[in-house]
Amino acid sequence: MLELITNINKVLNDFIWGLPAIVCIIGVGLYLAIRTRFLQIRKFGYALKCTIGRIFKKTTAAKGSLTPFQAVCTALAATVGTGNIAGVAGAIAIGGPGAIFWMWVSALLGMGTKFAEVTLAVHFRERNSHGDLVGGPMYYIKNGLGKKWMWLAYLYAIFGVCAVFGTGNATQVNTITAAINTALINYGLLSADSTAGSNLIIGIFISIIVALILIGGVKRIGKVTEKLVPVMAMIYIVLGIGLIALRIDQVPAVFASIIHGAFNPGAVTGGVIGSIFLSMQKGVSRGIFSNEAGLGTGSIAHACADTDKPVQQGMFGIFEVFMDTIVICTMTALVILLGNASIPFGQDAGAELTINGFTSVYGSWVSIFTAVALCCFAFSTIIGWGLYGVRCAEFVFGSKILLPFNIAYALVAILGATVDLGLIWGISDTFNGFMTVPNLIAVFLLTPEIVKMIRINFNKTK
Repeated sequence: MLELITNINKVLNDFIWGLPAIVCIIGVGLYLAIRTRFLQIRKFGYALKCTIGRIFKKTTAAKGSLTPFQAVCTALAATVGTGNIAGVAGAIAIGGPGAIFWMWVSALLGMGTKFAEVTLAVHFRERNSHGDLVGGPMYYIKNGLGKKWMWLAYLYAIFGVCAVFGTGNATQVNTITAAINTALINYGLLSADSTAGSNLIIGIFISIIVALILIGGVKRIGKVTEKLVPVMAMIYIVLGIGLIALRIDQVPAVFASIIHGAFNPGAVTGGVIGSIFLSMQKGVSRGIFSNEAGLGTGSIAHACADTDKPVQQGMFGIFEVFMDTIVICTMTALVILLGNASIPFGQDAGAELTINGFTSVYGSWVSIFTAVALCCFAFSTIIGWGLYGVRCAEFVFGSKILLPFNIAYALVAILGATVDLGLIWGISDTFNGFMTVPNLIAVFLLTPEIVKMIRINFNKTK
């Protein structure tokens, strides 16, 4: 039975993340870019002003909402996760260095897509029975497209509920346990045979912490993420910049392999990977897995922001994709390609490639810092996706589901820490792909509304 489920999921996954996904994601992204006259490029300076310029302003949010900074931290908490570490490693191993080039391309278009998602989410949001601001793809479908499209909104929410337990929780907890165990084993504090007990303890601890944060509501989530995200990003960026600086002489050759490998993978991988489409597929799919542009999930957090300016909040979407993919994913790629003497091209790989890159340059002592960074990345993703899941569940079942969902979501952490997650990874990836379909349909149909809001915003600005 398990083998049958695995085979069925593989067929679905190969289809949804094959040509249809690439055509839809890149196609809608290109359509948005043309209709907005490449807003993400021509207004990039304005985006930095609206984001970095507002990050350092001391503000407080009204009841049931987040400050714009807390909203972006919550969204970044969900996007900056294992996709930046394990996802990039997998893209390089299966698609070759050229996959990073296609990741950049998808990010360039994804900045426009995520801008559109966030803008729509803030514009079409509403308040729930508790007085909290709620929004996201299901709400901009409901309030933007009307009753005849409600089936599409419910479809997105159901896919979202199915995806969060795997993508946002179990797989992330599994990464945390692997990182902690690796560090403890390296320092002789744990034997390889004793990891089962360690995993259970870690799973129970994470489950309790997650429950306390999520049950505290959107305010508590915002307070946690605004402190956690800057710290985790700083640790990782400092370690990455240090490694790049130590091997700066090799950087031009690495960038050359990325550009050359995008159009001729076999020349860079020794013939192991010869398909340009495979390189493109892995780059696009892992890029979307990391920055979530096209999934619409990040807009759920932004809909909680205490702001009445949808377009200005949408600029945070551009900033997020830029930071997530152009900065952090590129840094991970450089760590892997500069730090690994040999990469097992053609074989699936994960966070171990990134960890090996760091340890080969700094030595084994750095494993404790990479473990901390991995744990922070993964835990922040759990919190961010917890908010996404509860909003999707609330849309389908009403506010009565909030407490049961939060408890169930927290308990899944124990499962993620103690069982093999090979199949769960695959199923989660499939549901992520399914989520893109109703979301991209809605964004495509609501593009005239986006163009109208952009025009109004910049006329007011002038």
